Amino acid sequence: MTRRFVTLDVFTTTPHAGNPLAVVLDSDGLDTAAMQAIAREFNLSETVFVSAAADPAHRAALRIFTPSRELPFAGHPTVGTAVLLALRDAAEGRGPELIVLEEQVGLVPCAVSATGPRVGHAVFTLPRLPVQLEPAAALPLLAGALGLDRREIGFDRHVPSVVSAGVGFTFVPVSSLEALAGVRLDTTLWAQAIRPADQPNAFVYCRRTHHAGHDFHARMFAPAMGVREDPATGAAVAAFAGVIMRFEQLGDGEHRFTIEQGYEMGRPSQITLELAVADGALVSARIGGSAVMISEGVLL
Repeated sequence: MTRRFVTLDVFTTTPHAGNPLAVVLDSDGLDTAAMQAIAREFNLSETVFVSAAADPAHRAALRIFTPSRELPFAGHPTVGTAVLLALRDAAEGRGPELIVLEEQVGLVPCAVSATGPRVGHAVFTLPRLPVQLEPAAALPLLAGALGLDRREIGFDRHVPSVVSAGVGFTFVPVSSLEALAGVRLDTTLWAQAIRPADQPNAFVYCRRTHHAGHDFHARMFAPAMGVREDPATGAAVAAFAGVIMRFEQLGDGEHRFTIEQGYEMGRPSQITLELAVADGALVSARIGGSAVMISEGVLL
C-alpha cells in the first residue's frame, strides 16, 4: 500500500529554516524495522510515524525515529506533527484546539492552531519534568571532546550537568558565541565525555545571543544517534528547564525563555520554554514553536 508523508520545517515560520521533519501518515501495519528503514531513507534528524491512538479521546499515537534509533520523546517531532494535524483539522473546518498525542514517554497535551494555509503553532506540556542524572565528566575531558579550551566552559553560576526530561543530555555552558561557534567534535573522546552512556548527546549553550530578546544560544550534537548536529532540539530544551532551575534561581511564578539554535548550520530556529514555579520548585513546563509545511507525497 502507499502511505502519505509530509515534510515540515519546525521551530520556524520560514521555509528552509528550522529543523526539517518527515511525518509518515497511515502508519498502521508498519513494524519497527520498517519504520527504522524509512527513517534512515529520509535521513533527517527525526521521522515521525502517525497511527490511530489507543484511546479514541486522543488525537493520534506517534513513534519517533532518528536515522539510527527510536526515541521515546522529542520536541520538534511533537511540535511539527501537532501543527500538521492542526492544519488538517483546519482544512476540515475545525479551529484551534487542545489535542493529546500518545508517545512512548506518555501522554503529551498540545495547544495547536493553524496560523496560515501551511503554517501553524503548537505548545505542548512536558509529559515528564526534568531530573538531574549522574555528574558531568571532568572539564578536561569535556573540553577535549568538544574542541574547547577548558577555560571557555562555564559562565555565571552555570557548570556542566547531565539532565533528562525523557532523553538525556550533557549540558555544557560556554562563555561566548565565539567559543560556541568553535566547537569541533572529537568522536574518539565522545563516549567517555558525554553522558548518559546510553544517550550521549551534548547541548552546548551560552547566554550571548544573535538576536535581542532571545535568552540563550545553543548547539546540539548527537553523533551516536546519527545526528552530528541538530538545528533545533525540543527534547534538549525540555531538559534545559532543569538546568535553568538549578542555576538561574528563579522566583515563584511564570517564566518564559527563548532559545535560538541552528544558526551555525544556516537553519535558524527559535524554541520557547515556559516554566511555572511554586514554592521554589518547577511544577510544570511547556515547549512552543511554529512549523511550516514544505512538501507532501507518498511512499510506494
